Amino acid sequence: MTNVGTLFDDGAVHFERLAPTLWNTMGNAVVAAADLRVGEHVLDACCGSGAGTIPAAQVVGPEGRIDAVDLSSELLALAAAKAAALDLHTITFANADVSAWTSEKSYDAVLCGYGLFFLPDMADGTRHLAAQLRSGGKFAMSTWHEHAHEPFASLLRDVCVEEQPHLLEAAVPRPIRQMAEISSVEKLRAFLQAAGFESIEVHEAPLQIPLDADLAWALVLGTGYRFLLPSDADSRERVRTRFLAKLGENFTFNADSLIAIAVRR
Repeated sequence: MTNVGTLFDDGAVHFERLAPTLWNTMGNAVVAAADLRVGEHVLDACCGSGAGTIPAAQVVGPEGRIDAVDLSSELLALAAAKAAALDLHTITFANADVSAWTSEKSYDAVLCGYGLFFLPDMADGTRHLAAQLRSGGKFAMSTWHEHAHEPFASLLRDVCVEEQPHLLEAAVPRPIRQMAEISSVEKLRAFLQAAGFESIEVHEAPLQIPLDADLAWALVLGTGYRFLLPSDADSRERVRTRFLAKLGENFTFNADSLIAIAVRR
C-alpha cells in the first residue's frame, strides 16, 4: 500500500482542488447516510483530506470522537488544517493502513469514501473494518458506479498508450479490478452481505461535474489516474496536451456513485 500513499502524497494539492465539487459533496452524503449521533465514536477509513471527517466531527460534537486514518501524510495534513481552522479537537489523525487498524474501543460507525478498492485485499479489509464495529454499528461508504468516469478514463488511457505502448499488455491494476466488483447496486449489496453486514441499503448518487482544462488535469494528477502517466516530463506534457484537446471545452465529468449503509450483525 506504500505506493498508493506516495501517489496521493505527490498529488495532494491537485486532489484537493476537486474537494468543493466532488469529495466534499460525497463526503457529506456518506455522513448523512450514516445518521450519526452526538457522542458517537467513529472511524473514517481512507479519510483523504477530510471530506467525511469534518462533517462527522461536527455531527458527533465535543462528546464524540473521530479516528481519521489514511496512508497519505499530505492528505492528512490538509484534513488536520481544516479541523484546526474549525476548532475541532475531537479528531485523531493517523498515517496508517486501515486494513490493519484497530482500536481499543469498538466504533459506533465506520465511514469509507472511495477507499475500499485501494485496500490490499478488499474482501478481507472490509471484514476487518466490520470487526471494528460494535454489534449493530453502522458502515457507510461510497464507490463509483459502473458507468462513472467515461469517456474521461478511456480518452486518457488512449493518449497514454500512444506514449507508452506497453500499457496495452499491462495487467489491470488491483484497485480497478476491485472497483468493478462493487460497481453496481446488486454487486455492492452482495459484497457487503458476504462481509458480514445486514440491513443493507445501496443508493445510486448521480453527479455530473463541469471541468475546465485546469480542473480536468488536476483530476488526473490528484487521483489514481496518475499511475498511467509517463515519468518523462516531455512525454507527460504531450499526454496533457493531446488529452485536453480530446476533452474539448465544456466537458462534464461523470462522477455517478453508489452510497451504501449497512449494519454489523
